[in-house]
Parts: sequence; C-alpha cells; structure tokens
Amino acid sequence: MNTESKNKVAIVTGASRGIGRAIALRLARDGMAVAVNYARSAEEAESVVDEIKAAGGRAFAIQADVARVSEVTRLFDETIARYGKVDVLVNNAGILFNKPVAAVTEEEFDRIFAVNVKGTFFACQQAALRLSDGGRIINLSSTTTAVMLPTYGAYVATKGAVEQLTRTLSKELGSRGITVNAVSPGPTDTELFKLGKSPEMIQRLANGAAFNRLGTPEEIAEAIAFLAGDASGWITGQNIRANGGFA
Repeated sequence: MNTESKNKVAIVTGASRGIGRAIALRLARDGMAVAVNYARSAEEAESVVDEIKAAGGRAFAIQADVARVSEVTRLFDETIARYGKVDVLVNNAGILFNKPVAAVTEEEFDRIFAVNVKGTFFACQQAALRLSDGGRIINLSSTTTAVMLPTYGAYVATKGAVEQLTRTLSKELGSRGITVNAVSPGPTDTELFKLGKSPEMIQRLANGAAFNRLGTPEEIAEAIAFLAGDASGWITGQNIRANGGFA
C-alpha cells in the first residue's frame, strides 16, 4: 500500500470493466477509497467493489450516466456523503464506434460527444468546485488523436476536445495545487477496443506498437496511479501516451 494515498478518495468513471476496472483496483491497492461508477453494468461494478473489499480496501458502486449533468453532480454528492471528500477524479467513461465521417449520423455524433466530452467536461467542473486542494484530475484520451486512422473521425474529435480541456483546466486549478493531466492509451486488450474489429485488424493494430502486442488495462492503470500520486506533483497539463510506442 502507498501510505501517501492511504486517506485519499477517488472517483473512477466507467469503472465496471476494462481499463476503468483496472484503474479502480490499482488505486485501491494504493490505499484510496474508490467510487466505482458505472452506467449499466451493475453486476460487474459490484464485482469490482467485492474484489477491493476482499483485499481490505474501501469502495462502493454508484450508477450514474455521465452524459447527464444531474447524475454527475449526484456522483460527487454521494461520494462526499460517504467519504467526506474527493481527492482524485479519473474520467475514464467513454464510448467508441468506427465509421467513416461520411456515414456518421447526427444521433451517433450527439451520443459520443455527450459521453466522451460532455461527461468529462462536467465531471471536471464538479472537480473544479469540490476537489480537495492538492488533488488530481486524470482524463482518458487516446493515441488515435496522434495518428490518422480511417473510421475514427468522431472518436478522435471527442478526444481532441478532452486533451484541450485538460490543458486549459491545468492553468485554472494550478493555484490550488491540483494537477490535471491526460493519459492516452494505444491499442489495449479490452472489449471496447475489440468491438467490431476482425482478428486481422486487431493484430495489425497490435503490430503498430514497438512490442508487437496490445497493451493491457493494468499497464494503463499504472500510468494513472503515478499521476494520481504525490510523486507527480510537478506534472500538469500533460498528455502521457501510454501506448507501447504505437505509431
């Protein structure tokens, strides 16, 4: 256990599976109490909580659709009611679909921006108002913003917005000792990444990394844990590409 994190409280959005699950487990291992947010996967979220508690940690599952501002507010309300404060916010919740720009519908555009951008923005707003001084905000972006991959147009548009929000918010909150950073995974072995992709496409993307494989959720969680800890206090406004050299 990381003693510096023993009394900290973290909210992790989209924490029932994939990278979010790994982040929740990793922060709990450092001693943080964790609000395990989910939108629909109640059983999986409770499984994360059970695993944390079995290891002696503190956690609870909380349903909230981050695309709804009132539910983001409630997420903070209930976490503070339970633990008294919030020190770390990890904006992990996100959705992805692959379509050429010419084929994206208005409904698809609105939904992906509602979750990936609106959800992150208003969670950051709550953090700006309610996070403890010296706290940490970590937003999940994507290495796809740095490469030109067809069919990712709507997705990279959302993640580009997240990266710019991260930069601006770091200057707004710096006087309170709050750091704001982004982590951009490369191709990672998750259900979300594999959705709609053929085995051949998955392997082709994996080969784009220096290690010729997909990353793991646990490897991404290590980068998050570093940024959530005290050792990262001089790092803010940055985008850490945790991508195995993917290019």
